[in-house]
Amino acid sequence: MALFDNFINLFQRGDGMSREMRRHLRSIDKDKARKMLINLNLQTERLTRQDIAAWRAAWQRALDVENPNRNRLYDIYTDVCCDLHLTGCIGQRKGFVTRKGFKLMDKDGNVDDEATALFETEWFDDFVSEVLDTRFWGASLIEFGAPVSVLGQMRFSSVSLVPRRHVRPEYGVIVRDRNDSPDHGISYREGSMADWCIEVGKPRDLGLLLKCCPQALPKKNMLAFWDGFGEIFGMPIRIARTTSADEKERSKLENMLEKMGAAFFGVFPEGTEIEIKETTRGDAYNVYDKRIERANSELSKGTLNQTMTIDSGSSLSQSEVHLEVFEDVVEQDRKFLRNVVNNRLIPFMLKHGFPLEGLTFEWDDTVEYTPEQIRQVEQMLIQGGYDIAPDYFKAKYDIDIIGKREPLPEPDQPTPDDDKTGSDDELTPDDKKQLRRLANIITGGDGSFFD
Repeated sequence: MALFDNFINLFQRGDGMSREMRRHLRSIDKDKARKMLINLNLQTERLTRQDIAAWRAAWQRALDVENPNRNRLYDIYTDVCCDLHLTGCIGQRKGFVTRKGFKLMDKDGNVDDEATALFETEWFDDFVSEVLDTRFWGASLIEFGAPVSVLGQMRFSSVSLVPRRHVRPEYGVIVRDRNDSPDHGISYREGSMADWCIEVGKPRDLGLLLKCCPQALPKKNMLAFWDGFGEIFGMPIRIARTTSADEKERSKLENMLEKMGAAFFGVFPEGTEIEIKETTRGDAYNVYDKRIERANSELSKGTLNQTMTIDSGSSLSQSEVHLEVFEDVVEQDRKFLRNVVNNRLIPFMLKHGFPLEGLTFEWDDTVEYTPEQIRQVEQMLIQGGYDIAPDYFKAKYDIDIIGKREPLPEPDQPTPDDDKTGSDDELTPDDKKQLRRLANIITGGDGSFFD
């Protein structure tokens, strides 16, 4: 496999790129920019049945001081990540981190829109996803393709994860074969490789998936056991009794029962009795489902630090407390990602000629209001006597404002005399007759209703 495929992108004068940027790309050392190949001996991952004993042995193998190897542990991680509840927990945590906007700011606190646009691309989304996966998988090595120009804007041609089974983060080397010793590896922390990859996470960190395995593995086995229970006890047992002592007849009867399948009928010799025996086992739900439910709650606690943002809650007050706990987890992930971008990615991009000198990555803490809240704020400002530029309403609501006219007069307020209702003396005899007829209908003939 070609791990790094770097080249100098040749630009034409009409691509919109600045002269300084083009001069930098032309000055890149040709030896470093040449295609550098490391043929990794990739092997197909083994999808074998995993259990707690295999997890503990793989964990012990990864902790080896002289020759640590995480390959067996990564095999178990791959198997565990098929759990749908765990997948939802990881997706929710990553989604809450990336839903917030970001900005690049200079030393004076001003937002640089052009520099921010450099990060609003696909390659940065891929980088963010790989960085956040470090929380679950442990130390990661991220590879970058050569910078290219798209519509006059610099960006990396690709961002991908170096196969974990070929990386030895404890020693900072890449090995050709997944089972090779670190002594035969090539360092990625110095030399030419350091110019095209970024290491994220602590070298000996094994990730949160290590703690999720003791719950995800029994859960998967419990689901298989429940399927086996349903296969054995889910269908009624069919018992056939015959008076024939002939082995051929019995064999023939056995074949008939087997071929019945889910059919509601069967043809049997005379003198054969068929009995349908229902199962009386009804505690499978409590045995299997409760264990699966407990495993899901433990996975939620391990990845989200709470349960009610992904599971159904019992009350609004409890869900609000759980949401506050989850927001603390998300804030820690955002802080981790911001530090990686500022301390590793931006210096890495400066090395490749991106115009980011003196800029820092920050999250956009601007409060986001709902449409109803925005309308309330607008109404409050207008009633408070503040002047608002017409262009604001024109841009927001797409309404052409061509001028201003005099406000409409206020409607006349009712006088106290208008509030008085008319007396019976002001009604005509016909009106009184209609009212009494209506009263009889409403009261069912009770004449004392209006007394």
